[in-house]
Amino acid sequence: MKSVQDQEAHAIHEMQALLVNHAEEVARRDLLTTHEGSNVQLARLLSNALWDAPLAPFLAAARGIDFSHCLPLKKHEGTFPAPMSSRQSQECLRQQGTRVRALPQFAALHTRLLGAMRGSEVVKIRMHDLHGITLYSSDPSQVGTDPSGDPGWTRAAREGQPASDLSSRDNRDVITSHWPLVDPRTDKPVAVFEVQSDVTAHLNQLQKTWADVRLTAANNQTRLEQQTQDNRDLVQRSEQMHLMMLAGLLVLVYAVLHSIVRRAQALIERQAQESDANKQHLAQSEKMTSLGQMVASVAHQLTTPLAFSKSNVFMAIQALDDMTPGIRGASRALERATASAGNTAASQPLELDTDSVRARLSQFPDELHMTQDMLGDVLMGLDQMNEMVDNLRSFSRRDRSRTAAVDLNTTLASVIYIAKAVISTKIRVVQKFSKLPRLVCHASQLNQVFLNLIMNAAQAIDGAGVVTVSTATDGQYIRITVEDTGRGIPDDVLPRIFDPYFTTKPAGAGTGLGLAIAQDIVTGHGGTLSVKTQVDIGTTFLIELPIPAGLPA
Repeated sequence: MKSVQDQEAHAIHEMQALLVNHAEEVARRDLLTTHEGSNVQLARLLSNALWDAPLAPFLAAARGIDFSHCLPLKKHEGTFPAPMSSRQSQECLRQQGTRVRALPQFAALHTRLLGAMRGSEVVKIRMHDLHGITLYSSDPSQVGTDPSGDPGWTRAAREGQPASDLSSRDNRDVITSHWPLVDPRTDKPVAVFEVQSDVTAHLNQLQKTWADVRLTAANNQTRLEQQTQDNRDLVQRSEQMHLMMLAGLLVLVYAVLHSIVRRAQALIERQAQESDANKQHLAQSEKMTSLGQMVASVAHQLTTPLAFSKSNVFMAIQALDDMTPGIRGASRALERATASAGNTAASQPLELDTDSVRARLSQFPDELHMTQDMLGDVLMGLDQMNEMVDNLRSFSRRDRSRTAAVDLNTTLASVIYIAKAVISTKIRVVQKFSKLPRLVCHASQLNQVFLNLIMNAAQAIDGAGVVTVSTATDGQYIRITVEDTGRGIPDDVLPRIFDPYFTTKPAGAGTGLGLAIAQDIVTGHGGTLSVKTQVDIGTTFLIELPIPAGLPA
């Protein structure tokens, strides 16, 4: 408690000191602003009052004296003079200043300005040309000097704005103001007026005032410290009792918070588990919905080879049945011929209808070849049905927790095979696969993403069109692109396509979960799913999956 009170007292002390210092700075700034305004007004009054005589005549006469050759390394009439040292430049400027002071117009201007300064706070008036040379000064020895490095002159001459600063000179506080002198006939700057005012008395008064303020603040701080000490003594007498009560409350609060945290942690973990389970259920539901939409087409794909296989088997059986009488007749003829050949007592040769048997036997090779062709067609149909079943089994597997290193080209080919069974025959699916490294992933999950994108691409095409599925890699990412020539996605729909349950399909034709689940699956693999689209041109979905460093091809 003592430390807190000391800190509070120290903070209040610092705050008071800051306020006093800030107020003093504001007062000094206000003083500077006020005198700047006064100096500028004075300069304007003098320039307006003295313009016709003697100011304008003096400026005209002073312009006839050339100072430019006294400035080292400056161009003069397109040529460079010989390099001049700083000392030589100052001597040259002093000589030219002597010529300015010798002008009769200088004496007239000097008399008028000294008269205007008499009895005021103004201690010096100077006038500089736009190159920085002092043409006039109430201190004549400064005529011909070069104050072009002064920031006040620079702002007045270059920017056309008044500028002032406060400085100490010869034990006096002086405010120096620069103001651009404007020719009233052309309204253009012709020189820079400089007025220096003595504000020592004003600053002394300010310092006295703020000394009183600081003393008052110190007295207040003393009273505050005494009050703080009194409060500290009062608090100290009941500190032990408060500490005991606080300790008991802390123990109680800790027990309550500990219980709340444990319950909250258990709730969060349960919600996380339920969220993961819900995501899996939603993904599986979307997957089974897609499978449900494919049932009719897949049934057609299986029914066609099944029908012609059944027909061919029936025809093969019929052909075999047709060959049976001939085979039996030939067999009986051979038996009679064998029996007759073994009977030596027979006096008459055996009579056989050899032409009929020969004709019947000659048909057997063709019929057998035809039967083999029909059975071959049956095998081909069975292979087609087996391929369809294998692709469906690979796609619909629900084991989502297992990962394996797979070739995404192979899984994509399987998905495309299934998709072709569903989409319109007017839509052509083009594969552009590049060689890919094997990727450790949930192949079943990615199969669902690929199927969703291909089905969406086909559904975006009205009539004939092309869906192009491409793969590529740059060593860091595997890129799968699904591009269609469909109607594109409008600008007002595009920002919402990945929102769960958002769909533009008619009621009952879609759940609105396909792209949301696809994005979730791709993100779960550390990848990104992006889209580019143009209305009436088509849409391209891009999947980028990172390749772990050191993964073998």
